[in-house]
Amino acid sequence: MKTKEEILFEDEPVGRAVLSLVVPTVISQLITVVYNMADTFFIGQIGDPNQVAAVSLCMPMFILLTGLANLFGIGGSSLMARSLGTNNHVKAKQTAAFSIWTAIVVSLIYGIVIFLARPVILPLVGADSETYDFCCRYIFWTITIGAVPTVLNQELAHLVRAEGHSAQASFGVALGGVLNIILDPIFIFPLGLEIAGAAIATMLSNVIATLYFVVLILRRRNTTDISFHPKNYTWRKRIPGEVLLVGIPSCLMNLMGVFSNVTINKLMAGYSNAAVAGVGIAKKVDMLSFAIATGMSQGVLPLIGYNYSAHNYKRLKAALRVDFLLSFTVALIGTIFLFTCAGPIVRAFIDDAETVRYGQLFQRIICITGPCISVTMLAITTFQSVGKKIQPAILSLMRKGGLDIPFMFLLNSLAGVNGIVWATPIADLCAMIVAVILFIPFWRRLSSQM
Repeated sequence: MKTKEEILFEDEPVGRAVLSLVVPTVISQLITVVYNMADTFFIGQIGDPNQVAAVSLCMPMFILLTGLANLFGIGGSSLMARSLGTNNHVKAKQTAAFSIWTAIVVSLIYGIVIFLARPVILPLVGADSETYDFCCRYIFWTITIGAVPTVLNQELAHLVRAEGHSAQASFGVALGGVLNIILDPIFIFPLGLEIAGAAIATMLSNVIATLYFVVLILRRRNTTDISFHPKNYTWRKRIPGEVLLVGIPSCLMNLMGVFSNVTINKLMAGYSNAAVAGVGIAKKVDMLSFAIATGMSQGVLPLIGYNYSAHNYKRLKAALRVDFLLSFTVALIGTIFLFTCAGPIVRAFIDDAETVRYGQLFQRIICITGPCISVTMLAITTFQSVGKKIQPAILSLMRKGGLDIPFMFLLNSLAGVNGIVWATPIADLCAMIVAVILFIPFWRRLSSQM
Protein backbone atom coordinates (compact mmCIF):
# COMPACT_ATOMS: atom_id res chain seq x y z
CA MET A 1 0.00 0.00 0.00
CA LYS A 2 1.30 3.46 -0.90
CA THR A 3 2.01 6.03 1.78
CA LYS A 4 0.37 9.46 1.77
CA GLU A 5 3.63 10.94 0.51
CA GLU A 6 3.83 8.48 -2.39
CA ILE A 7 0.22 9.21 -3.33
CA LEU A 8 0.99 12.94 -3.28
CA PHE A 9 4.10 12.61 -5.44
CA GLU A 10 2.78 9.95 -7.85
CA ASP A 11 -1.02 9.96 -8.10
CA GLU A 12 -2.56 13.20 -6.83
CA PRO A 13 -3.88 15.47 -9.63
CA VAL A 14 -0.99 17.75 -10.57
CA GLY A 15 -2.75 21.03 -9.83
CA ARG A 16 -3.86 19.84 -6.41
CA ALA A 17 -0.42 18.39 -5.61
CA VAL A 18 1.32 21.65 -6.56
CA LEU A 19 -1.11 23.75 -4.52
CA SER A 20 -0.82 21.48 -1.47
CA LEU A 21 2.96 21.93 -1.53
CA VAL A 22 3.19 25.54 -2.66
CA VAL A 23 0.47 27.34 -0.68
CA PRO A 24 1.82 26.48 2.80
CA THR A 25 5.36 27.25 1.64
CA VAL A 26 4.38 30.68 0.28
CA ILE A 27 2.44 31.51 3.44
CA SER A 28 5.39 30.58 5.64
CA GLN A 29 7.76 32.59 3.43
CA LEU A 30 5.49 35.64 3.66
CA ILE A 31 5.28 35.30 7.43
CA THR A 32 9.06 35.03 7.51
CA VAL A 33 9.31 38.27 5.54
CA VAL A 34 6.85 39.96 7.88
CA TYR A 35 8.87 38.92 10.90
CA ASN A 36 12.09 40.05 9.19
CA MET A 37 10.39 43.40 8.65
CA ALA A 38 9.09 43.42 12.21
CA ASP A 39 12.48 44.44 13.64
CA THR A 40 12.72 47.36 11.23
CA PHE A 41 9.07 48.32 11.79
CA PHE A 42 9.11 48.32 15.60
CA ILE A 43 12.57 49.88 15.84
CA GLY A 44 11.33 52.55 13.43
CA GLN A 45 8.61 53.44 15.94
CA ILE A 46 11.39 54.62 18.27
CA GLY A 47 11.98 57.38 15.70
CA ASP A 48 15.76 56.96 15.58
CA PRO A 49 17.10 56.59 12.00
CA ASN A 50 20.44 55.41 13.41
CA GLN A 51 18.87 52.30 14.93
CA VAL A 52 16.95 51.60 11.71
CA ALA A 53 20.20 52.05 9.79
CA ALA A 54 21.97 49.66 12.20
CA VAL A 55 19.46 46.91 11.44
CA SER A 56 20.02 47.48 7.71
CA LEU A 57 23.80 47.33 8.17
CA CYS A 58 23.59 44.06 10.14
CA MET A 59 21.14 42.43 7.75
CA PRO A 60 23.80 41.13 5.31
CA MET A 61 25.46 39.13 8.10
CA PHE A 62 22.08 37.78 9.20
CA ILE A 63 21.11 36.91 5.61
CA LEU A 64 24.20 34.71 5.41
CA LEU A 65 22.58 32.45 8.02
CA THR A 66 19.77 31.83 5.54
CA GLY A 67 22.48 31.02 3.01
CA LEU A 68 23.88 28.34 5.32
CA ALA A 69 20.36 26.96 5.90
CA ASN A 70 19.81 26.79 2.14
CA LEU A 71 23.21 25.20 1.55
CA PHE A 72 22.38 22.20 3.73
CA GLY A 73 18.59 22.41 3.59
CA ILE A 74 18.02 22.69 -0.17
CA GLY A 75 20.98 20.47 -0.99
CA GLY A 76 19.82 17.91 1.56
CA SER A 77 16.14 18.03 0.61
CA SER A 78 16.95 17.62 -3.10
CA LEU A 79 19.04 14.51 -2.46
CA MET A 80 16.47 13.16 0.00
CA ALA A 81 13.63 13.59 -2.53
CA ARG A 82 15.66 11.88 -5.27
CA SER A 83 16.60 9.04 -2.87
CA LEU A 84 12.96 8.54 -1.93
CA GLY A 85 12.06 8.51 -5.63
CA THR A 86 14.28 5.42 -5.99
CA ASN A 87 13.08 3.97 -2.66
CA ASN A 88 16.55 4.32 -1.07
CA HIS A 89 15.56 5.11 2.53
CA VAL A 90 19.01 4.40 3.96
CA LYS A 91 20.60 7.10 1.83
CA ALA A 92 17.77 9.49 2.71
CA LYS A 93 18.51 9.02 6.44
CA GLN A 94 22.24 9.49 5.91
CA THR A 95 21.62 12.62 3.85
CA ALA A 96 19.49 14.15 6.61
CA ALA A 97 22.01 13.33 9.35
CA PHE A 98 24.90 14.78 7.34
CA SER A 99 22.97 17.95 6.55
CA ILE A 100 21.82 18.54 10.13
CA TRP A 101 25.07 17.96 12.02
CA THR A 102 27.31 19.73 9.52
CA ALA A 103 25.00 22.75 9.56
CA ILE A 104 25.14 22.90 13.37
CA VAL A 105 28.95 22.93 13.43
CA VAL A 106 29.32 25.46 10.60
CA SER A 107 26.74 27.91 11.99
CA LEU A 108 28.27 27.71 15.47
CA ILE A 109 31.69 28.60 14.05
CA TYR A 110 30.16 31.42 12.00
CA GLY A 111 28.52 32.97 15.08
CA ILE A 112 31.80 32.91 17.02
CA VAL A 113 33.80 34.40 14.13
CA ILE A 114 31.34 37.28 13.69
CA PHE A 115 31.54 38.09 17.40
CA LEU A 116 35.34 38.09 17.52
CA ALA A 117 35.77 39.99 14.24
CA ARG A 118 33.07 42.65 14.80
CA PRO A 119 35.58 45.53 15.30
CA VAL A 120 36.83 44.85 11.78
CA ILE A 121 33.63 43.70 10.06
CA LEU A 122 31.22 46.41 11.23
CA PRO A 123 33.21 49.39 9.85
CA LEU A 124 33.60 47.46 6.59
CA VAL A 125 29.82 47.13 6.19
CA GLY A 126 29.31 50.84 6.81
CA ALA A 127 28.89 51.27 10.58
CA ASP A 128 30.03 54.65 11.91
CA SER A 129 30.26 56.19 15.37
CA GLU A 130 26.47 56.67 15.47
CA THR A 131 25.53 53.11 14.51
CA TYR A 132 28.43 50.93 15.75
CA ASP A 133 27.13 50.24 19.27
CA PHE A 134 23.64 49.51 17.96
CA CYS A 135 25.11 47.03 15.46
CA CYS A 136 27.09 45.28 18.21
CA ARG A 137 23.98 44.76 20.31
CA TYR A 138 21.98 43.44 17.38
CA ILE A 139 24.50 40.92 16.03
CA PHE A 140 25.34 39.55 19.51
CA TRP A 141 21.84 38.15 20.00
CA THR A 142 20.82 37.37 16.41
CA ILE A 143 24.11 35.88 15.18
CA THR A 144 26.53 35.06 18.01
CA ILE A 145 23.84 33.48 20.21
CA GLY A 146 21.20 32.84 17.55
CA ALA A 147 23.16 31.40 14.61
CA VAL A 148 22.48 27.70 15.30
CA PRO A 149 18.70 27.93 15.91
CA THR A 150 18.27 30.33 12.98
CA VAL A 151 20.00 27.95 10.56
CA LEU A 152 18.49 24.77 12.03
CA ASN A 153 14.95 26.15 11.99
CA GLN A 154 15.05 26.85 8.25
CA GLU A 155 17.05 23.75 7.35
CA LEU A 156 14.69 21.35 9.15
CA ALA A 157 11.77 22.97 7.32
CA HIS A 158 13.41 22.05 3.98
CA LEU A 159 14.02 18.46 5.08
CA VAL A 160 10.47 18.01 6.40
CA ARG A 161 9.13 19.42 3.12
CA ALA A 162 11.25 16.89 1.18
CA GLU A 163 9.03 14.13 2.57
CA GLY A 164 5.90 15.90 1.37
CA HIS A 165 4.93 17.48 4.70
CA SER A 166 4.72 21.03 3.41
CA ALA A 167 2.02 22.15 5.87
CA GLN A 168 3.98 20.98 8.93
CA ALA A 169 7.18 22.58 7.63
CA SER A 170 5.40 25.83 6.93
CA PHE A 171 3.76 25.86 10.34
CA GLY A 172 7.15 25.64 12.02
CA VAL A 173 8.55 28.53 10.00
CA ALA A 174 5.37 30.56 10.57
CA LEU A 175 5.51 29.82 14.29
CA GLY A 176 8.89 31.53 14.54
CA GLY A 177 7.63 34.51 12.57
CA VAL A 178 4.47 35.01 14.61
CA LEU A 179 6.39 34.70 17.88
CA ASN A 180 8.90 37.31 16.74
CA ILE A 181 6.11 39.75 15.86
CA ILE A 182 4.58 39.23 19.31
CA LEU A 183 7.85 39.43 21.24
CA ASP A 184 9.36 42.41 19.38
CA PRO A 185 7.18 45.18 20.90
CA ILE A 186 7.37 43.55 24.35
CA PHE A 187 11.16 43.57 24.46
CA ILE A 188 11.58 46.91 22.67
CA PHE A 189 9.08 49.11 24.55
CA PRO A 190 7.92 47.87 27.99
CA LEU A 191 11.35 46.38 28.76
CA GLY A 192 13.10 49.39 27.16
CA LEU A 193 15.73 47.29 25.38
CA GLU A 194 15.21 49.00 22.00
CA ILE A 195 17.37 47.40 19.26
CA ALA A 196 18.75 44.74 21.64
CA GLY A 197 15.17 43.79 22.51
CA ALA A 198 14.36 43.22 18.84
CA ALA A 199 17.44 41.01 18.51
CA ILE A 200 16.54 38.95 21.61
CA ALA A 201 13.01 38.48 20.27
CA THR A 202 14.38 37.19 16.96
CA MET A 203 16.72 34.75 18.69
CA LEU A 204 14.05 33.36 21.03
CA SER A 205 11.52 32.90 18.22
CA ASN A 206 14.04 30.85 16.23
CA VAL A 207 14.89 28.72 19.27
CA ILE A 208 11.21 27.88 19.82
CA ALA A 209 10.64 27.13 16.13
CA THR A 210 13.66 24.81 16.12
CA LEU A 211 12.30 22.96 19.17
CA TYR A 212 9.00 22.50 17.32
CA PHE A 213 10.78 20.76 14.45
CA VAL A 214 12.86 18.58 16.78
CA VAL A 215 9.73 17.42 18.63
CA LEU A 216 7.86 16.87 15.33
CA ILE A 217 10.65 14.70 13.92
CA LEU A 218 11.17 12.71 17.12
CA ARG A 219 7.44 11.98 17.37
CA ARG A 220 7.51 10.65 13.79
CA ARG A 221 10.80 8.79 14.19
CA ASN A 222 9.22 5.46 13.17
CA THR A 223 7.95 6.83 9.85
CA THR A 224 10.36 9.64 8.92
CA ASP A 225 13.71 9.39 7.16
CA ILE A 226 14.98 12.54 8.89
CA SER A 227 17.53 11.30 11.38
CA PHE A 228 19.43 13.03 14.20
CA HIS A 229 21.30 9.85 15.12
CA PRO A 230 25.09 10.23 14.73
CA LYS A 231 25.34 6.64 13.42
CA ASN A 232 23.72 7.84 10.18
CA TYR A 233 26.29 10.60 9.71
CA THR A 234 28.61 9.72 6.83
CA TRP A 235 30.97 11.22 4.30
CA ARG A 236 30.50 8.24 1.99
CA LYS A 237 28.20 7.53 -0.98
CA ARG A 238 29.02 10.96 -2.44
CA ILE A 239 26.50 12.46 -0.03
CA PRO A 240 28.61 15.50 1.01
CA GLY A 241 29.35 16.39 -2.60
CA GLU A 242 25.73 16.04 -3.71
CA VAL A 243 24.38 18.07 -0.79
CA LEU A 244 26.95 20.84 -1.03
CA LEU A 245 27.12 21.18 -4.81
CA VAL A 246 23.33 21.31 -5.18
CA GLY A 247 22.94 23.65 -2.20
CA ILE A 248 25.79 26.00 -3.15
CA PRO A 249 23.80 28.08 -5.69
CA SER A 250 21.21 29.04 -3.05
CA CYS A 251 23.95 29.74 -0.53
CA LEU A 252 25.85 31.64 -3.19
CA MET A 253 22.81 33.78 -3.88
CA ASN A 254 22.61 34.68 -0.20
CA LEU A 255 26.37 35.22 0.04
CA MET A 256 26.40 37.47 -2.99
CA GLY A 257 23.29 39.12 -1.56
CA VAL A 258 25.42 39.95 1.47
CA PHE A 259 28.07 41.61 -0.71
CA SER A 260 25.31 43.35 -2.67
CA ASN A 261 23.72 44.74 0.51
CA VAL A 262 27.08 45.76 1.94
CA THR A 263 27.90 47.57 -1.30
CA ILE A 264 24.58 49.40 -1.48
CA ASN A 265 24.81 50.39 2.20
CA LYS A 266 28.38 51.66 1.78
CA LEU A 267 27.42 53.70 -1.28
CA MET A 268 24.26 55.03 0.41
CA ALA A 269 26.25 55.94 3.53
CA GLY A 270 28.13 58.39 1.34
CA TYR A 271 24.90 60.37 1.08
CA SER A 272 23.23 60.07 4.52
CA ASN A 273 22.02 57.64 7.18
CA ALA A 274 18.48 58.49 6.04
CA ALA A 275 19.36 57.09 2.61
CA VAL A 276 20.72 53.93 4.27
CA ALA A 277 17.53 53.59 6.31
CA GLY A 278 15.37 54.28 3.23
CA VAL A 279 17.01 51.63 1.07
CA GLY A 280 16.93 49.23 4.02
CA ILE A 281 13.16 49.61 4.30
CA ALA A 282 12.72 49.32 0.51
CA LYS A 283 14.82 46.16 0.41
CA LYS A 284 12.84 44.62 3.26
CA VAL A 285 9.52 45.42 1.62
CA ASP A 286 10.73 43.99 -1.69
CA MET A 287 11.42 40.75 0.13
CA LEU A 288 7.68 40.14 -0.31
CA SER A 289 8.26 39.55 -4.03
CA PHE A 290 11.27 37.36 -3.34
CA ALA A 291 9.33 35.40 -0.69
CA ILE A 292 6.52 34.64 -3.13
CA ALA A 293 8.96 33.52 -5.82
CA THR A 294 10.95 31.45 -3.33
CA GLY A 295 7.86 29.82 -1.84
CA MET A 296 6.43 28.99 -5.26
CA SER A 297 9.67 27.39 -6.43
CA GLN A 298 10.86 25.66 -3.24
CA GLY A 299 7.40 24.25 -2.60
CA VAL A 300 7.56 22.04 -5.70
CA LEU A 301 11.22 21.01 -5.21
CA PRO A 302 10.39 17.58 -3.70
CA LEU A 303 7.71 16.90 -6.33
CA ILE A 304 10.13 17.68 -9.17
CA GLY A 305 13.04 15.76 -7.63
CA TYR A 306 10.91 12.71 -6.85
CA ASN A 307 9.39 12.45 -10.33
CA TYR A 308 12.70 13.17 -12.06
CA SER A 309 14.42 10.27 -10.28
CA ALA A 310 11.34 8.09 -10.98
CA HIS A 311 11.55 9.09 -14.70
CA ASN A 312 7.97 10.40 -14.68
CA TYR A 313 8.77 13.35 -16.93
CA LYS A 314 5.18 13.92 -18.03
CA ARG A 315 4.11 14.64 -14.45
CA LEU A 316 7.23 16.73 -13.86
CA LYS A 317 6.50 18.97 -16.85
CA ALA A 318 2.85 19.36 -15.84
CA ALA A 319 3.91 20.43 -12.36
CA LEU A 320 6.29 23.03 -13.80
CA ARG A 321 3.58 24.48 -16.06
CA VAL A 322 1.14 24.88 -13.19
CA ASP A 323 3.74 26.36 -10.89
CA PHE A 324 4.97 28.84 -13.49
CA LEU A 325 1.49 30.21 -14.17
CA LEU A 326 0.78 30.55 -10.45
CA SER A 327 4.08 32.18 -9.50
CA PHE A 328 4.17 34.63 -12.41
CA THR A 329 0.58 35.77 -11.85
CA VAL A 330 0.99 36.25 -8.10
CA ALA A 331 4.33 38.06 -8.59
CA LEU A 332 2.73 40.46 -11.08
CA ILE A 333 -0.08 41.30 -8.66
CA GLY A 334 2.46 41.81 -5.87
CA THR A 335 4.53 44.17 -8.00
CA ILE A 336 1.50 46.33 -8.79
CA PHE A 337 0.61 46.51 -5.10
CA LEU A 338 4.12 47.44 -3.94
CA PHE A 339 4.51 50.08 -6.65
CA THR A 340 1.17 51.85 -6.10
CA CYS A 341 1.27 51.71 -2.29
CA ALA A 342 4.95 52.63 -1.80
CA GLY A 343 4.31 55.84 0.15
CA PRO A 344 1.96 54.46 2.84
CA ILE A 345 4.07 51.31 3.22
CA VAL A 346 7.31 53.19 3.91
CA ARG A 347 5.58 55.71 6.21
CA ALA A 348 4.32 52.78 8.27
CA PHE A 349 7.92 51.97 9.16
CA ILE A 350 9.16 55.38 10.25
CA ASP A 351 7.86 58.93 10.53
CA ASP A 352 10.94 60.69 9.22
CA ALA A 353 10.37 62.84 6.14
CA GLU A 354 13.78 62.35 4.53
CA THR A 355 13.78 58.58 5.10
CA VAL A 356 10.26 58.28 3.66
CA ARG A 357 11.24 60.32 0.61
CA TYR A 358 14.15 57.99 -0.12
CA GLY A 359 12.29 54.82 0.82
CA GLN A 360 9.21 55.21 -1.37
CA LEU A 361 11.27 56.08 -4.45
CA PHE A 362 13.66 53.19 -3.86
CA GLN A 363 10.77 50.76 -3.33
CA ARG A 364 9.14 51.68 -6.65
CA ILE A 365 12.42 51.16 -8.50
CA ILE A 366 13.32 47.85 -6.88
CA CYS A 367 9.90 46.16 -7.10
CA ILE A 368 9.30 46.50 -10.86
CA THR A 369 11.07 43.24 -11.75
CA GLY A 370 9.11 41.03 -9.34
CA PRO A 371 7.81 38.79 -12.18
CA CYS A 372 11.37 38.38 -13.47
CA ILE A 373 12.43 37.02 -10.08
CA SER A 374 9.65 34.42 -10.19
CA VAL A 375 10.93 33.06 -13.51
CA THR A 376 14.56 32.97 -12.39
CA MET A 377 13.82 31.32 -9.05
CA LEU A 378 11.70 28.58 -10.64
CA ALA A 379 14.53 27.83 -13.08
CA ILE A 380 17.12 27.73 -10.28
CA THR A 381 15.00 25.43 -8.09
CA THR A 382 14.18 23.12 -11.00
CA PHE A 383 17.86 22.64 -11.79
CA GLN A 384 18.60 22.03 -8.10
CA SER A 385 15.72 19.54 -7.82
CA VAL A 386 17.21 17.31 -10.51
CA GLY A 387 20.78 17.60 -9.20
CA LYS A 388 22.19 20.11 -11.70
CA LYS A 389 25.04 22.25 -10.40
CA ILE A 390 26.31 24.61 -13.10
CA GLN A 391 23.07 26.26 -14.28
CA PRO A 392 21.80 27.32 -10.85
CA ALA A 393 25.26 28.60 -9.92
CA ILE A 394 25.37 30.79 -13.03
CA LEU A 395 21.90 32.21 -12.39
CA SER A 396 22.58 32.81 -8.71
CA LEU A 397 25.77 34.72 -9.49
CA MET A 398 24.06 36.80 -12.15
CA ARG A 399 21.12 37.74 -9.96
CA LYS A 400 23.24 38.82 -7.01
CA GLY A 401 26.78 40.12 -7.14
CA GLY A 402 27.73 39.33 -10.71
CA LEU A 403 25.78 42.17 -12.31
CA ASP A 404 24.18 44.38 -9.68
CA ILE A 405 27.40 45.34 -7.86
CA PRO A 406 29.22 46.57 -11.02
CA PHE A 407 26.05 48.42 -12.05
CA MET A 408 25.84 50.06 -8.61
CA PHE A 409 29.26 51.67 -9.03
CA LEU A 410 28.62 52.59 -12.66
CA LEU A 411 25.16 54.10 -12.09
CA ASN A 412 26.28 55.85 -8.91
CA SER A 413 28.85 57.76 -10.95
CA LEU A 414 26.30 58.46 -13.70
CA ALA A 415 23.07 59.13 -11.82
CA GLY A 416 23.93 59.47 -8.12
CA VAL A 417 21.85 57.98 -5.31
CA ASN A 418 18.93 56.91 -7.53
CA GLY A 419 21.27 55.17 -9.97
CA ILE A 420 22.56 52.88 -7.21
CA VAL A 421 19.08 51.41 -6.73
CA TRP A 422 18.43 50.90 -10.47
CA ALA A 423 21.19 48.27 -10.49
CA THR A 424 18.88 45.74 -8.79
CA PRO A 425 16.07 45.58 -11.40
CA ILE A 426 18.59 45.64 -14.26
CA ALA A 427 20.36 42.59 -12.79
CA ASP A 428 17.05 40.78 -12.25
CA LEU A 429 15.99 41.36 -15.85
CA CYS A 430 19.29 40.06 -17.21
CA ALA A 431 19.16 37.00 -14.95
CA MET A 432 15.65 36.15 -16.17
CA ILE A 433 16.75 36.29 -19.82
CA VAL A 434 19.65 33.91 -19.13
CA ALA A 435 17.35 31.63 -17.09
CA VAL A 436 15.02 31.23 -20.06
CA ILE A 437 17.96 30.53 -22.39
CA LEU A 438 19.30 27.80 -20.06
CA PHE A 439 15.89 26.29 -19.33
CA ILE A 440 14.74 25.74 -22.93
CA PRO A 441 17.29 22.94 -23.72
CA PHE A 442 16.43 21.22 -20.42
CA TRP A 443 12.72 21.33 -21.27
CA ARG A 444 13.36 19.91 -24.74
CA ARG A 445 15.42 17.04 -23.30
CA LEU A 446 12.55 16.15 -20.98
CA SER A 447 10.16 16.14 -23.95
CA SER A 448 12.44 13.87 -25.96
CA GLN A 449 12.60 11.33 -23.11
CA MET A 450 8.83 11.07 -22.63
